[in-house]
Amino acid sequence: TAAQVVLKRNVPADPTAAYTIVKEEYLRRFHLAWLPPLGFNDTFAMVVRSEDGARLPTPDLSGASSRQWKLGIGYEFLTRPDGFQRLNKVYRIGWNGTPKSMDLGLLYQALKQKQVDMAAGNSTDGQLSDPSMLALRDDKKAFPPYNACFVVRESLLEREPRVRAALDLLQNRIDDQTMRALNERVEKRHMSIVKVAADFLATQP
Repeated sequence: TAAQVVLKRNVPADPTAAYTIVKEEYLRRFHLAWLPPLGFNDTFAMVVRSEDGARLPTPDLSGASSRQWKLGIGYEFLTRPDGFQRLNKVYRIGWNGTPKSMDLGLLYQALKQKQVDMAAGNSTDGQLSDPSMLALRDDKKAFPPYNACFVVRESLLEREPRVRAALDLLQNRIDDQTMRALNERVEKRHMSIVKVAADFLATQP
């Protein structure tokens, strides 16, 4: 998002290359420091019911081209160039009718109720902890990397070096599966974000 929306740059498929471009440009242009990635990639995820995914030749988006799908999407995915447009450009997936646009919070409910057969979610959605849901692998890397990082004013890091030291401790500590589990506690169990974050930090050495 930083590369495309803010810097107006093409995004390399390689996460390290994308991070390096953004880090260098933000520091030079805005005096903002991108700290090391936390470990999870909050990219788009095309989600199907696990029972449907099991019938595909391969559990990926190339395999999904073997049948037609009734698609549910959010408005942002429909309009972003790295969303629906990119998906159609890279994969030859057949759509059953016009994609159904709805609130993001309703996508998984629509999947379960079989109002749609595929939904455009995010790879760290808490609902993906549900074994009845399957995120199809983006085997051709249609979607760019969305690696989560802290972005901090350079002046703050110069004034308070302990800030960088503390935040750097979380480098590569939160993978996709961990983030899904944390989101699930907030989204489905309705636990306090503060408590979920504190519980996670208490488990870190």
